[in-house]
Amino acid sequence: MRPFFTWLTVAALACALASCTRNTAGQKNPAGASISQSSTQIFAVKGVVKELKLDGKSVVIQHEEIPNYMPAMTMPFEVKSTNELAGLQPGDAVAFRMLVTDREGWIDQVTRLGKTNVAEPPPRETFRQVRIVDPLNVGDAMPDYAFTNELGQVIHLAQFKGQAIAFTFIYTRCPLPNFCPRMSSNFAEACKKLASMPGAPKNWRLLSITFDPEHDTPAVLRNLGRIYKYDPDHWSFATGALIDIDAITEQFELMFPREGAIFNHNLRTVVVDAQGRVRKVFIGNEWKVDDLVAEIVEAARAK
Repeated sequence: MRPFFTWLTVAALACALASCTRNTAGQKNPAGASISQSSTQIFAVKGVVKELKLDGKSVVIQHEEIPNYMPAMTMPFEVKSTNELAGLQPGDAVAFRMLVTDREGWIDQVTRLGKTNVAEPPPRETFRQVRIVDPLNVGDAMPDYAFTNELGQVIHLAQFKGQAIAFTFIYTRCPLPNFCPRMSSNFAEACKKLASMPGAPKNWRLLSITFDPEHDTPAVLRNLGRIYKYDPDHWSFATGALIDIDAITEQFELMFPREGAIFNHNLRTVVVDAQGRVRKVFIGNEWKVDDLVAEIVEAARAK
């Protein structure tokens, strides 16, 4: 099911946000959030519940601006305890804490403030040229796509035939560590595991594809690769024409509506075998690195 995203400004919730804890030294980070001894950024946030996920562990909230960190938008949040969301309904105004570390982000202390009757504005119409493509499922042949890698070189998916390919979708300005940064961290860990695994195949490639080509130039992507200490022999970062990025993301039901410089997006990670067939589609961010590595090993040996 595709996530619900929208843009809604609620005047009653347009107050400024403040971080709510300090460490013993009173140090603050550039986003304005206090830094605890565990380097957890903590923000006090208000918003309106838009959707409660069936798993009981995530909720879509239209939240106000978080100064110097994130603009007002509608996005999913995770909770550590399902009790945080007990009794909530769409339309409830809520206050909560958002906690962010270098590896994950979640909310807690969710408090219902009341019901809001603010009507949704009509959606803003935006148009861009797109290609009509069919969904891809496990076993389907992967079409060829052209991209530009972090070195400024044109690459094609077809040139990697004979190799297992695992690709995921990111953008470099993603503010939540359990979204794009987690995908990059997972790829970095997978790369290390494959490189050190006895008897592991050598015919594999990781590919991180940006859906923000306007900002994520090859130079920006190359810098991101350096941050994750990537191995360019096995891991590439790619940008390209938006019409192609639209097409490949549509084939795997990845959505990335834009709100200013930020994208409300879901997550997809795809493994293609050495014969060019879709082998596995990982949905979301809960998959394990060992599972990805196992799929790549099998995909590399496909006949």
